[in-house]
Amino acid sequence: MTRILILIAVLIAPVLVNAAEPESEAKSGSQIAWTTETLKLVKNGNAEKGRNLAESCKACHGLRGEGMSAETRDDETIPAIPALAGQVANYTFKQLRDYYNGDRSNDSMTAIAKGLSEQDAADLAAWYASLEPPKPVKTDKDVSTAEKMVEAGDGKRILPPCFVCHGANGQGEKMDIPSLAGQQADYFERTLMQYRSGERHNDIYSRMRLIAKQLSEAEIKALSLYYQQLK
Repeated sequence: MTRILILIAVLIAPVLVNAAEPESEAKSGSQIAWTTETLKLVKNGNAEKGRNLAESCKACHGLRGEGMSAETRDDETIPAIPALAGQVANYTFKQLRDYYNGDRSNDSMTAIAKGLSEQDAADLAAWYASLEPPKPVKTDKDVSTAEKMVEAGDGKRILPPCFVCHGANGQGEKMDIPSLAGQQADYFERTLMQYRSGERHNDIYSRMRLIAKQLSEAEIKALSLYYQQLK
């Protein structure tokens, strides 16, 4: 019965969003269409060519795609940069194309993505997917709240467990649901806060916006720490 309720929650999420949000926001999302041709393009991405392209990505995303945590330099906070190593190839491809199409915005990444062809994006996605996932970072903070959200969700708020989409080990799913295990906590937290505010809106059917808007800042923080320490 629990799994049936979870499935219903996931399926009706787009309906709830369209009923609750302004029309302009409900329509935002992504222009990516997972056609047979697009899926084949990503599946056949050339990891070796992607490795060569990724040489210019190392300064920000790390030597092996491990990303970088937030830090303060000269009283200025430098935002965390996401780990890409071991990421689901379709997800990486989608994000690069969303930057290219303007469905997701970042001064640096938008400019970079504009210079990449679809084949380049597929090759980069293949390269990063081939790398070992980032090493987990343990925390001494209480993440029991996050564990509950991941394993059981919250029926009162129609929030399905995180594992339904992101997997029991945070490994993501082969279509375009990202791996979360080992992700930089600061980046993870910022991402959910951006979904929560609507600043980020390239999630198909607004599913992540619907979920994030119902999460407290404390829950988001706990989830970020939980997934960063997950192997």
